Amino acid sequence: MSDAKATNPTETKKVTEPVVLDVSDSNVQTKYKDAGKIADDVLDKVIKLCVVDAKIIDICVAGDKAITEATNAVYNKKGKNKITKGIGFPTTVSVNNCVAHFTPIASDPEAATTLKEGDVAKIQLGVQFDGYCSTVATTIVVGAKGPVTGSKADVIKAAETALEATLRMIRPGNKNMDVTKTVDKIAEAYGVKAVEGMLSHNQLKDKTDGEKQIILNPSDNHLRDFKRIEFGENEVYAVDILISTGEGKVRPLKTRTTIYKKTGIRYQLKMAASRAVLSEIQTKAGAFPFSLRDLEDERKARMGIVEAAKHQTVLPYDVMYERDEAVVAQYLATVMVTKKGNTLLTHPRYDAVDAQSDKSVKDEEIVKLLATTYEAPKKEKKEKK
Repeated sequence: MSDAKATNPTETKKVTEPVVLDVSDSNVQTKYKDAGKIADDVLDKVIKLCVVDAKIIDICVAGDKAITEATNAVYNKKGKNKITKGIGFPTTVSVNNCVAHFTPIASDPEAATTLKEGDVAKIQLGVQFDGYCSTVATTIVVGAKGPVTGSKADVIKAAETALEATLRMIRPGNKNMDVTKTVDKIAEAYGVKAVEGMLSHNQLKDKTDGEKQIILNPSDNHLRDFKRIEFGENEVYAVDILISTGEGKVRPLKTRTTIYKKTGIRYQLKMAASRAVLSEIQTKAGAFPFSLRDLEDERKARMGIVEAAKHQTVLPYDVMYERDEAVVAQYLATVMVTKKGNTLLTHPRYDAVDAQSDKSVKDEEIVKLLATTYEAPKKEKKEKK
């Protein structure tokens, strides 16, 4: 005879509700929006710090500090309701032909790098609540006292126009490769090129590099393995547009990598320093990119990160460069895609620079696209009778 208890047919079974991790859930939307609001506010502060002779390391430290202070002030429930929060992407300031990821640490020679008048500076940063990250990037011209013209204006306006077109094309059922082609056409209209192989990803909980991607200016090798996808409802994308006055080819130089991200790959690291660094990363950054500056001991961090990177337990975000005389512009916005329309979660501050190009897009389809709106219609308030 079985000792299992008989089930009372009149008992009501508790049904476990499925956990929703996308923006169809209003709580998830709120976390993305709150992260985006802080990212925008901190970006405004960092823009003001980008003045002639300012040290880039000081700007990046101030940006990260502002993110930490702002996120510490909210979402402070304890116990089982406690959530992760803080930096979703470290503050970076990448100048002229430096494409991305420049955020020096005190022990590196790059810590002495300062901004100069006329530098085209790309600022990027991100904020996360409970694993939901909103990232933003803008481009400014340091010390500009009036309109920016010439090739600098061309590359900045091309990046702005390409982002605006992309935000309108990321709609359910549309294809990623159509975005790639449109960005290439816009870059060509301004006499510049998209940076080869740069990727935008869909954003998920604790994951900033989702499998759905948009690629810029792909090579034949990129195209061979690149996955064609359609955009869907209730998705979030970090749309990252990088445009160059050069050939769009990038390479690492001597600048040492300072941004890494834990990968989830397990490997028994040999060095105690490596294991300590990995443990500190898990505690402080979790699944998000972090700067070595954030770790307790920079020297030990430099030593320990080498073995961790070698065995792919962390992913390096290398500092990449175009050719010396090239200038790269960047705009990045995080966008939420819903059935009714798209909502910008971060705003890349086009007005931070007055770029006046004598070039423009002539392609009729793109001109029509840019004349449309991507935003969901706002709810009309009912009049009280």
